[in-house]
Amino acid sequence: MKKTIFTGVGTAIVTPMNPDGSVNFAEFGRLLDFQIAGGADAIVVCGTTGEASTMPDAEHLECIRFAVERVAGKIPVIAGTGSNDTVHAISLSQKAEKLGADALLQVTPYYNKTSQRGLVRHFTAIADSVNIPIVLYNVPSRTGVNISIDTYKELAKHPNIVATKEASGNFSLMAEIASYTDLDIYSGNDDQVIPALSLGGKGVISVTSNLMPKEKHDEVALYLAGKQGEALAIQQRILAFEKALFMDVNPIPVKEALNIMGFKAGECRLPLASMSAEQVEKLRVAMLPLGLVGAVK
Repeated sequence: MKKTIFTGVGTAIVTPMNPDGSVNFAEFGRLLDFQIAGGADAIVVCGTTGEASTMPDAEHLECIRFAVERVAGKIPVIAGTGSNDTVHAISLSQKAEKLGADALLQVTPYYNKTSQRGLVRHFTAIADSVNIPIVLYNVPSRTGVNISIDTYKELAKHPNIVATKEASGNFSLMAEIASYTDLDIYSGNDDQVIPALSLGGKGVISVTSNLMPKEKHDEVALYLAGKQGEALAIQQRILAFEKALFMDVNPIPVKEALNIMGFKAGECRLPLASMSAEQVEKLRVAMLPLGLVGAVK
């Protein structure tokens, strides 16, 4: 039986930036501390929300090292080390393991794409190169590649491949993963947590929890404790805000939301451009009923 990395909410944490575009490590530490204090069950560093695609390797690895040291074993740290170059993904993965990451997040190859046979070879080569568990990341809207159920079945045979972050929005595929493999399923979409849990999911890798770790943790915990009505009430209360967090390309809105909350998340790196003043106001209005505006001093 494969070991579950976490149950609940894994926060896909943002990487705060200074005005010059460099990583603001002091604020990164504050964000990590806020997650632990708020009840997050895991940290996912250097993923899509962390803007890993704009990071040179040295900076990417420094962010992983910093997160591992700051979290200090309190909750698992899952490092995004995926690439559309298998050799590069192996190199990053091995270095992240040496830095103390508890697990790895591996996105499907993007741009050059690949066949299903290529996916099996790609992920197997990475899994063979490390001794820590791997979470697959299926997000066809970003990569143009979808993991088929037959590929999931084959990859699930590998002892190091233990879970998937399913952001395809395909609940039929989730049902098949739950039925035909032993992989843990994490929703990759904040507004689809409860349907994913109903199909056997273990939680969510979340953008929303950057601001609301307790609520997203509780949403999962209540559902799994048989209190589905209470879990649904949380989802209903925060849904408008969750929708607002995706009015522009992630992580543009969530970084702006953190700024409105009182953190110094800064702006995203180009080519991601800041939201319009109208969008920022719409986001602020969505945050007001939840008490998030200026909540952090």
